[in-house]
Amino acid sequence: MMKKILEDRMGKSNLGWLESRFHFSFADYINHDNVNFGVLRVLNDDIIHPLSGFDTHPHSNMEIISYVVQGEITHKDSMGNSETLKRGEVQYLSAGTGITHSEHNAHQNEDLRLLQIWVYPPKNNLPTLYGSHKYKEEESNNKILNIVSSQSGDAKITIYQDINIYVSKIDKDTKQEFDILKGRQVYFVQIEGTSLVNGIELNDADAMEIVHENKIEIYALNDSHVLFIDMKEEN
Repeated sequence: MMKKILEDRMGKSNLGWLESRFHFSFADYINHDNVNFGVLRVLNDDIIHPLSGFDTHPHSNMEIISYVVQGEITHKDSMGNSETLKRGEVQYLSAGTGITHSEHNAHQNEDLRLLQIWVYPPKNNLPTLYGSHKYKEEESNNKILNIVSSQSGDAKITIYQDINIYVSKIDKDTKQEFDILKGRQVYFVQIEGTSLVNGIELNDADAMEIVHENKIEIYALNDSHVLFIDMKEEN
C-alpha cells in the first residue's frame, strides 16, 4: 500500500525568520489523524533565514536527527558540543534524560534548509547522546546511503531506535532500488526534483507512506534528492 502525501496538504507555518512545512501534527498544526507514522513522530522541512534560529531550549525522551539540505546549521548544547554542518551532513541528539541546545543559521545572507526528524526512543530516560557525521556528496550520488541506523546497524550515526534513514541524489533518467524487509514500512520524502516511486509521481517536497510492499523503485524524472526512513510496521 502506498499513500501519496501532497506538499500542499501538509501543515504550514511562517514566523518571519522561520518557514516550516509539517509532515505531522506540530506546534499550531493540529491534525489528530496525522500524529505519527510508526515511531516517526515529527518530520519538519524548515527554512531558517539568515542570522536567526532556535534559541536554547530543552528536549527529553526523543531522538532528533537534522539533515542539512542547504546552507549551514550551527549547533550548541549543554553537553559542551559546538559545531557547524553543511549540505548533506547530519547531526543527531538522543535526548533521553534531558538536554538543552540551540540551532542557528549564522550566515549573513544564505537561507538554511534542513529536515528535522523526531523519532520515539524504545524507552524513556536512556543516556543522552550527541554526534554528527560530515558525509561527502559522492557517497550519495546515484547511490543509496544509510546515514542513520540503530546501534546494531552499521551506519556512521547510530541511535537507540530500530530505524534506518537513507538518502540519495539521483541523476535524471537514472533508477535506484531498495528492498523492504518483511515486517518493515517506509516513510519517503522527495526533497528536491521529481521522481516516480513505484510508478507514482512525487514532486518537490511531496511524501509517501509505504506499507506492505517489498521494494522501492525510484526513477528520477529530473535530478532528484530523496530521503526515506525504514522502520518496523505498526502492530
